[in-house]
Amino acid sequence: METTYKRYVRNRIYLDYSQQEVIKETPILIAGCGIGSVIAECALRLGFENLTIIDGDIVEESNLNRQNFIEKDISQSKVEAIKLRLEQINSKASIKIHNCFITEENLLQFVKDHEIAINALDFSSAVPLLFDKLCQENDIPVLHPYNIGWGGLVAVITPDGAGLDAIVRPGRKFNEIEFVEYALSHLAFWGNPQQWATEVLNSYIAEDGDIPPPQLSIGSWLVASMCTSILFDISTGGQIKKFPDFYFSSIKES
Repeated sequence: METTYKRYVRNRIYLDYSQQEVIKETPILIAGCGIGSVIAECALRLGFENLTIIDGDIVEESNLNRQNFIEKDISQSKVEAIKLRLEQINSKASIKIHNCFITEENLLQFVKDHEIAINALDFSSAVPLLFDKLCQENDIPVLHPYNIGWGGLVAVITPDGAGLDAIVRPGRKFNEIEFVEYALSHLAFWGNPQQWATEVLNSYIAEDGDIPPPQLSIGSWLVASMCTSILFDISTGGQIKKFPDFYFSSIKES
């Protein structure tokens, strides 16, 4: 108790001791170590000390503008690099990593035994939606984080709620852009249009070639904060927004 108090003494008032103990033991699965790398550090610093991180990718120079890596990590395994960083923050935390990509064949072995999951997988296949479905079947809430530059979006897929496939449009393959379009349309309908985000989205769609969307460090840290707050609410029995509702935060005026 004394060690926990010393480390998290500045969490006081915001968190009580029993809440601190609950989140310490809550097993969190982070699938995808891009934006997941930033979420992992934010969650660890709040007190989530039981993290499993999965990714088979390596660090590239273009990751450094928004992900939780440094120059010496370039060409190294993402999960190995983030494990080292997290253990330098809290050497007593349980940080488990799997240096591989999640596939339809290995999904179940990774999903089981976790209470909450972060789905930060690339939508280059059907795996992200299958991941959600399997988590729902195993009573595991799933957070979907989206970096939109000057802002962030998070959708929470609950075991008893709708999945992202509910907004798939006929003839179109679902990806991150589909959700961002849905979220921006929803915000505009309810009187909170985000013109800056719509302009960025349209500019990206107009770009030639199949290239990743533009993202900023601001969006990564906003989303990490949002996800960590949601992880806290879920693990301690608080109220959360369930998809098709979602979380949105931005430092830009609409």
